[in-house]
Amino acid sequence: MELSERYEPVIGLEVHAQLLTATKAFCGCSARFGGEPNTNVCPVCLGMPGTLPVLNRNLVEFVLRVGMATGCTIAPRSVFARKNYFYPDLPKGYQISQYEEPICSNGSVEIDLDEGGRKRIGLTRIHMEEDAGKSIHDVDASTLVDVNRCGVPLIEIVTEPDIRSPREAYLCLWKMRQLVTYLGICDGNMEEGSLRCDANVSVRRKGDTTFGTKTEVKNMNSFRNVERALEFEIGRQTRILDEGEEVVQETLLWDAAMNVAAPMRSKEEAHDYRYFPEPDLVPVVVDASWIAEVRSHLPELPTARRDRFIQEMGLPRYDADVLTAEKATADYYEQVLRALSETSPAQRNENAKTVSNWVMTEVLRVVGETKVPVEEFPIAPERLAGLIRLIQVGTISGKIAKEVFVEMLGSEESPERIVREKGLVQVSDERSIEEVVDQVLARNGPQVETYLKGNEKVFGYFVGETMKMMKGKGNPRIVNQVLRRTLERLKSNNV
Repeated sequence: MELSERYEPVIGLEVHAQLLTATKAFCGCSARFGGEPNTNVCPVCLGMPGTLPVLNRNLVEFVLRVGMATGCTIAPRSVFARKNYFYPDLPKGYQISQYEEPICSNGSVEIDLDEGGRKRIGLTRIHMEEDAGKSIHDVDASTLVDVNRCGVPLIEIVTEPDIRSPREAYLCLWKMRQLVTYLGICDGNMEEGSLRCDANVSVRRKGDTTFGTKTEVKNMNSFRNVERALEFEIGRQTRILDEGEEVVQETLLWDAAMNVAAPMRSKEEAHDYRYFPEPDLVPVVVDASWIAEVRSHLPELPTARRDRFIQEMGLPRYDADVLTAEKATADYYEQVLRALSETSPAQRNENAKTVSNWVMTEVLRVVGETKVPVEEFPIAPERLAGLIRLIQVGTISGKIAKEVFVEMLGSEESPERIVREKGLVQVSDERSIEEVVDQVLARNGPQVETYLKGNEKVFGYFVGETMKMMKGKGNPRIVNQVLRRTLERLKSNNV
């Protein structure tokens, strides 16, 4: 019997998102990533005696955004707490967080399952806290500490234990990343640590209602590593249970190079941190007017946008998923479509698919190859719309358009000017095309005979040869018409 038929995993995620505020949570130091070590610091974030923290209002507004987007209950009053522990990169000896009274609770996210349908993953809480510093180990057999990150504002999103597979965990984390990037509160970069994920996982026999002993897996710095680490840990716990032993509650560190999770320490409980209310910060009070103000500025969320692309624009589900995966891509797509539809509103749905094809195949290909974000893509939406318009009016062919697209990547010239200066205007004159068609057929007698005998599969060969002789400038529609007419005439004469 397969292990998966006897056991089921129970998984909950703890996701930390570093917020895109200009300054830190409780002081005026820069929260920017990548500064020289130990330069973005002050007495407040270093915890010097006599200093007092002051709450960054943007931290509260950002957590309100994600709380509303996930349907959480917003607490009218929440408080900060001190989470006490000793570690070299935590100079204060405690971390300002929230414990008993978080600002957001009882929300959910919906994930799209691979097998179809959606699943709701409950959110226990979303709370505010500050980040710790960074320890850099094994540098000349020593440990260095960079405290730039101390005090950088975070939110922690804690799910209910509703996840039942590593794949569902992957999809849940992906959905959270999509939400925080759409909301503009986090860049979602796992490699730089601005989005981090820990997972609590246990295994129980199918049909059991009680949870097994859980372990916590840390240090998973990519979506794929989250999936791999959970697969490893589920397999490890399953083998332990099969051998009649007990799983030990502990914290494990994922080693992506070795593909194993190694014990780090015994799993802490809340009392280990000696939480108590933060005496230097007043409670956070959120009134109805503040909630209304934040709600009025929420953007269209990714699932709603995806569904609109399908229902209003007639896009296939696959296209809509790709285009709305990143907010910047969806924004770019809609800007191109808007610019194109201004000149041809009657073709809006046809335009929607045409623009989708260009963005998915050409734009995202270049973005992937160059690693340039869509926001900095060198072809502005209006210029791409101009290029597509040239195809629609018959000025250039689709093949020529791809050549022009390449030229546009390295030039700020309009597509019209590039086409004109390089002599790429499409040939639509029937007489000119007829002359080329006659030459192609004259040079390919055996293929013509094959066609006349009823094998029309060679028709595509004639089209290709004609376009080749015209250096791709022939209007494909007219080339097809002239070829078909000429061959039918030859067939009639042959009879």
